[in-house]
Order: sequence, then C-alpha cells, then structure tokens
Amino acid sequence: MDIKALSTKSFATFDLNRVPSPCFVVDEVAVERNLSILHDVADRSGANVLLALKAFSMFALAPLVQKYLSGTCASGLYEARLGRQKFGGEVTTYSAGFKASDLPEIIQLSDHLIFNSPAQHRRFTPLIETARQNGEQISIGIRINPEHSEGWNEKYDPTAPCSRLGTLISQMQPSDWDGVEGLHMHTLCEQGFEPLARTWAALEPKIKDLLPRLKWINLGGGHHITQPDYDRDGLIALIRQIRETHDVEVFIEPGEACALHSGILVGEILDVAQNHMPLAITDISATCHMPDVLEAPYRPDLLGEIDSDEKHRLGGPSCLAGDVIGDYAFPTPPKPGDRFAFLDQSHYSMVKTNTFNGVPLPAIALWNSDTDALKLLREPKYSDFLDRLS
Repeated sequence: MDIKALSTKSFATFDLNRVPSPCFVVDEVAVERNLSILHDVADRSGANVLLALKAFSMFALAPLVQKYLSGTCASGLYEARLGRQKFGGEVTTYSAGFKASDLPEIIQLSDHLIFNSPAQHRRFTPLIETARQNGEQISIGIRINPEHSEGWNEKYDPTAPCSRLGTLISQMQPSDWDGVEGLHMHTLCEQGFEPLARTWAALEPKIKDLLPRLKWINLGGGHHITQPDYDRDGLIALIRQIRETHDVEVFIEPGEACALHSGILVGEILDVAQNHMPLAITDISATCHMPDVLEAPYRPDLLGEIDSDEKHRLGGPSCLAGDVIGDYAFPTPPKPGDRFAFLDQSHYSMVKTNTFNGVPLPAIALWNSDTDALKLLREPKYSDFLDRLS
C-alpha cells in the first residue's frame, strides 16, 4: 500500500478554498489507514504500539487512536496529561530530565516512567515509594544508549557522540537496575527495519545477563512502519523473537508513522515580486508553521508541482530574512489570492507551530476523503499570541 500516492490522489480532489488560510487539513481516512497498518503489526507480533504525542497530538482523532493502538508515550507532564485525559490506554512517560515538582502528577498519570539515568532514578526513588504507598502502580524503566549508531543526521541521532539521551550501556552497573523493570532505547529517526535489526544485534550480547530480570523492553520510535518499503514482516519476526526468547513485553513508539501522508497545509499567495528570480510572499511561514523546513532542513512537497525550470521562491510573511520555504514550479504563474498546499504536514509541523513576529497560527480542519465531510476544528485567535507573553 503506497500511502503517499493514495494521499496525494485524495488531496488533489480537495477544494483548497473550502478552508481559511493558512490551515492544516487532516484526512481521517489516511490516519486510519496508518493506524490499521500499525494495529496489524501489533496483532501479529504481540507488541504494544504507542502513539508518540511529540509527533502527532491531534486529540480530535483520539477515538480513532484508541481503536487501533495500546496508548500513548509522553515527554513530560503536559503530554502525559493529554495522553491520559484525551487518548486513554497506556501512558509511558520519558524525559531527559524530570522536575521533582512534576513527578507526583506524572506518576499518577503514567503506567511506565522512564528515567534518563540511574542517578535520576535514585534521586526520585523516595517520591516513587511515597506514590506506591498511596496506591499508585508505576513500572520504572531506564533509557540506555546502546553505543551503536545508525543515524543519518547527527542532529537527529540519539546515539551520536556526546548525546544527552540515555545512559551508555557500558556505564550501567548491575546495581543500577535495582527497582527497574524495563529497558528503553530510541536510536532511529525516519528509518526502516534494517537499522533496528542491526542495533538489536549489537545490543543483545551486551545485556544478556540483564535480560532475565526485565519485564519489558521499549524499542522507542523513529520506525517508518507505514511506508510501503518498510520490512514489516522482519519487524514482526524480531519482536516475536525478543518476546519468546526473553519472556518480556515489547513496546514500540511510532509517532510520524501514525500520521505520515495524512495532512496538508493550505496557504495563499499574498504578493509576487522579482529579485534575480520570481518571489512569492505567502501566509505560510517556514519559521512559524513548518519549523523543520529550517531546522532539519528539508523541502516539503507542493501539491500539484510540475517539473519546470521556471520556479518561484516561496517565503513567509515574517521579517526573518531566512523565512524561505523553497523554490517551486507551478502549472500557471502564481498571483495574489491563489491557494496552494504543501503535502505531508500532519506530523511535527502541527505540534511545532509558533507565533513569532505575531504571525497567526494556522487553522485546523478534519476532512474525510471518503465522504468529503469537512469540520473546522480551530481558527487562529489573538489570544494564541497574547497568552504566550506577559
């Protein structure tokens, strides 16, 4: 199943003038398509599949997520609240550094609590014991660094030299696992099965003496499971092998895979100018609405783009000189008032938006490509900007 081709075909039929601009439009049919693939992996492997809220936290689709997945994974107090209050199911919470003031509530909200280091676990053991005496049930894990890198970009490689994420497995002592039931690792970013297989092959011999005392292993996220070329049979076989060989539960935390190719960001041309090449000013800002365009960096695909040397440079309305999305060729030269859309904008873009320079946030709409039903869920407000200030 080519989810990109299916999504592009669906959005090509969507009238971009049906929503305000800018606006994220998420196709619930495409999201369900992804979730059904993940559910099949869970069913065939016995894994617990959690939605990584850091990548996609659209709680309007929480009932759909509940239908297919075991729960959510959070990166701190606010995401843990969102997972428990809106999505239900299991909640796993990990942070590179917890605040003591947040932990009592995080413990109440979470089923698994994962520390970045044994030192932090020891420091907060009294809080955990107090919570358990008050009836809370929480399973503790430690995030390790397997000291095996498969990263394609150091910025997104959790096992890069000097990474702050996880404790080097070679530094872990037997006593560090006292009171710990689970091992967590997250080493991938937008990758297929083979890097995971190589990582596990490198890690398993290092933890052979530890495995008998573990109850669960969390293989983290970064798995592009819903891409058509992903080796899902290989993933299923590996998870089954880990479960059966070591008698542990296995968790995976896909985020991007839940929302891949399920949404667009609709924009409007505000002005057209010339400076060594044609320029188009739009109401979509890279720095405000698609930060990864600048941070990764990457070039988002334009719906309906053609192959031509006649390109317009698209940029946002902010005063940042580098607020440039990229150079694109249109079927007809764009003019003020024209609508356009960038593909594959459900994951990360939606959760990373900001109001720098007073640029309004995009609206959010939910669309059903099967029925053509459309619901506007959110429109930008001045308070979005004001409430961030003092």
